[in-house]
Amino acid sequence: MITTLLVANRGEIACRVMRTAKAMGLTTVAVHSAIDHDARHAREADIRVDLGGAKPADSYLLIDKLIDAANASGAQAIHPGYGFLSENAGFARAIEDAGLIFLGPPASAIDAMGSKSAAKALMEKAGVPLVPGYHGEAQDVETFRVAAEKIGYPVLLKATAGGGGKGMKVVEREADLAEALQSAQREAQSSFGDSRMLVEKYVLKPRHVEIQVFADQHGNCLYLNERDCSIQRRHQKVVEEAPAPGLSAELRRAMGEAAVKAAQAIGYVGAGTVEFLLDARGEFFFMEMNTRLQVEHPVTEAITGLDLVAWQIRVARGEPLPITQDQVPLTGHAIEVRLYAEDPDNDFLPATGTLDLYRESAAGPGRRVDSGVTEGDTVSPFYDPMLGKLIAWGENREEARLRLLAMLDETCVGGVRTNLAFLRRVIGHPAFAAAELDTGFIPRHETELMRAPGELPDAFWQLAAGLFVQTEPAKIREDDLHSPWAERDGLRFGMPARIGVHLQCNGESRLVRIDAAANTSERAPSNVSRQPKVIRKDETLYLEWNGELQAVTAFDPIADVEASHQHHGGLTAPMNGSIVRVLVEAGQSVEAGATLVVLEAMKMEHSIRAHQAGVVKGLFCAEGDMVNEGAVLLEMDEV
Repeated sequence: MITTLLVANRGEIACRVMRTAKAMGLTTVAVHSAIDHDARHAREADIRVDLGGAKPADSYLLIDKLIDAANASGAQAIHPGYGFLSENAGFARAIEDAGLIFLGPPASAIDAMGSKSAAKALMEKAGVPLVPGYHGEAQDVETFRVAAEKIGYPVLLKATAGGGGKGMKVVEREADLAEALQSAQREAQSSFGDSRMLVEKYVLKPRHVEIQVFADQHGNCLYLNERDCSIQRRHQKVVEEAPAPGLSAELRRAMGEAAVKAAQAIGYVGAGTVEFLLDARGEFFFMEMNTRLQVEHPVTEAITGLDLVAWQIRVARGEPLPITQDQVPLTGHAIEVRLYAEDPDNDFLPATGTLDLYRESAAGPGRRVDSGVTEGDTVSPFYDPMLGKLIAWGENREEARLRLLAMLDETCVGGVRTNLAFLRRVIGHPAFAAAELDTGFIPRHETELMRAPGELPDAFWQLAAGLFVQTEPAKIREDDLHSPWAERDGLRFGMPARIGVHLQCNGESRLVRIDAAANTSERAPSNVSRQPKVIRKDETLYLEWNGELQAVTAFDPIADVEASHQHHGGLTAPMNGSIVRVLVEAGQSVEAGATLVVLEAMKMEHSIRAHQAGVVKGLFCAEGDMVNEGAVLLEMDEV
């Protein structure tokens, strides 16, 4: 019997699992790290348990603490969510040993499929086509060098445990193999506690198509159609949709039956996903099996009308699957996008900070938002930067696409860089509308999707200045709340016809002179006014310009000069994070492009490289240091 459920995760997946659990009458238990004390998932739970720590290794990855939390809260079952320990066989065994229920597959199934190497060996034995690669036990660089030479470059290094793009590197040439292998191993160890790697041929222009499978404890197993997850960046999915565009019923059946056979071969129970590469000829190759609920499961729920978390709970209770394969629905089309705190203009580097502004799209038919944050929350450098997911359903793909575009237009985020405008460009791109999908979609359309920021034009500054003045909060005297000076009717005795406003936005500052009674609407020649998206939050004006929500604040030029003490030639941290490697020392000569420092943020490594050849003049960081965005890490003199 399950009456109380602990969710061993955070963010949007914890909120989403608890939503269904509460609807089924269960008591929900959230666990949180010290810095997640006020996080949304902790606020929404019926019971909360503090794990302490900040990094995942000190909190969400501590098996003993999670089991203690379940026992202390009276939970009979644990849902792992995705990421963290969701595909850790040791975690599943520890839960079983503690007399608790794991809302996932048996540990033996995780062992079989949780290792990409073991899974590929199993699929090879079963006759499922594989991408050429090396999946052996030896992990030395020479073994990988020989394997890569045999396979042929480019090759893809992948962590044998986990997923989500962590511990994954594309290597174009032999000279880059050793450094890429070391970096991938460190990422894998940090994210999954397992540094083992495999290498396989990097297939060009494939589609990423995956099959959702579900099995109960009575030997029943079926597939719930498929999803196309081809649009990716940094080997992580950005857009997912169901069903896969252009997939014939025959191919769907062939891939689905292969996925079910794979699940049955390992005695699978619960929700799982079998991932394939699909080439233009309709041939598919097994990649891996994710023995957990996927981030993109909402699109499957949208086209089937099923609640997969509810299914997980019922299967864990011992109930059989409620339908057979022939009864699996497929109605309409659904598309999901992942909203990340990241900077698309800077190689999608994760972003941190406070969500000063966060407004989701309106609810309605065919609209769904799964999020894990609210306005005022802080995005830390310790965890995955996904804020939430927007899911749109329609009777057909185009209706779903247009509905999703409307949802993106209604979404507003300020205070932290996000990929919101980038997502609009992807979903609005003619190639996406035509379903021309493969894993190279983003780099192929980089010119249209990755718009360089550039300088903001005079028209923007004029509009921003007028709106900034008009929306500036009135300074009300507490001793006279009815003072005429607090009125916003435009009366300003002695105000000059033109006024100067010092503003800053997106790294630029400007003194803008405007008419005191300027009309801030953008006027077309036909006198039709376009109302810009304008939101005032305290001292910040958020103004949409060319699809991007720009944050405009007042600028004090005198204070800026006084505060300007940047190191000349200094290299700074692109985000908050921890220093994992310092590869140079003071006085050392380096070539352009050389890696100087390696920074870890949100479970991924980022290399700080020399922009030009020079000599390291001074070091201002050490391995293990926590640094803030903009902190000077080292200083260089040009040669």
